[in-house]
This record gives sequence, structure tokens and C-alpha cells, in this order.
Amino acid sequence: MDYRVLVTLIVGAVLVNNYILRQFLGVCPFLGVSKDMKGAVGMSAAIIFVMILATAVTWPIQRYLLDRNGLGFLQTIVFILEIATLVQIVEIILKKFIPSLYKILGIYLPLMTTNCAIFAVTIVNIKNEYSYIEALVNAFGSGLGFLLGMVIFSGIREYTENTDPPKAFKGLPITLISAALLSFSFFGFNGVIENMFR
Repeated sequence: MDYRVLVTLIVGAVLVNNYILRQFLGVCPFLGVSKDMKGAVGMSAAIIFVMILATAVTWPIQRYLLDRNGLGFLQTIVFILEIATLVQIVEIILKKFIPSLYKILGIYLPLMTTNCAIFAVTIVNIKNEYSYIEALVNAFGSGLGFLLGMVIFSGIREYTENTDPPKAFKGLPITLISAALLSFSFFGFNGVIENMFR
């Protein structure tokens, strides 16, 4: 396999097609957990882990079970059940080994079950007919993109929490404006993939 395909998938997932900042998927933990850098990194690590595992399990299920038996219509149900199982495993591991992070993530950890970014990665991998390796690399890149968005936004939020904006912008308004401006900045990466290996 050509390494350029894998590099293109990673760069595309991190910068060009970032699930949070370009496609607005997974916004719930993006807005909810980004107040604290430790929580943002912890949530992102959990998302990366679940994205990769979800891809590792859903790709063969789709190819060798659903497609071969004409059960493609069950894709959504099967994928969500599989993602929910993985999230429960992550929750059990965090509760047992990293209770402080488990407390920080709070309600957002079980919400990963219905995190549309994780579900979208599994669907995109099938829709784009990626090979198994390409699907795993895309999931990893998508998770890195999630991490990048969370870390940058967490830094912005920590800064804005310590400033004194006008009264009308305090709280949620300044958070949403900051998210919008950060999202606009990622539109500057359009065309990167097409020109990367020229």
C-alpha cells in the first residue's frame, strides 16, 4: 500500500475534514468538557480509543456479516450497539484505573455511546470503501482531529474565562463565538490534500 494514501487520510481527517470544526459532529463533549485541559485531553483519548476499536469491529461486521447476508439495513442498529458496548468498557476501565478523569468526564462519557463523530467515522469508512488498514488509519486521524480541536478550544476557553468580556458576551455567547472563529480558521486548509504530493 502506498504510504501517501495513508498520510492523505490522516491529514484529511485532522485538518481538512475535522469532525468537530468542519462537520460539527461531536459538539456535545466539545462544548461540555473543553473548560478544563485535562478533561479535554482525557475525553479525546477516550474518543480516539473508541473510534479505532469501533472501526476495527464494525468494518468486518459490515463486510463479512451484513453485506454477505443482505442485512445492510441493520447497519445503524448494529453499529450503535457495538459502540455502546465499547463505551461501557472504556467507562469501566476509567472508573477502576483513573477515577479522577472519570469524575471530570461525568455525564459526557456515557454520551459517547451516541456521539455522532464516532458513528460517522464508522459509516464513512464503509461508504468510502476503505480497506481495513485505511479504515483504521482514518479512524486514528479522525480521533487526532478531535484531540486537536478539543485542545485548541480548551486553551481558548481557559483564556476567555480569565478575561472580562462585555456583559452580553459572558458565558455561553463568548464560548459559541470562539467556537465559530476556530471553525472558520480550519476552512483555510481547503486544498491541502489536492496539493500535498505535487
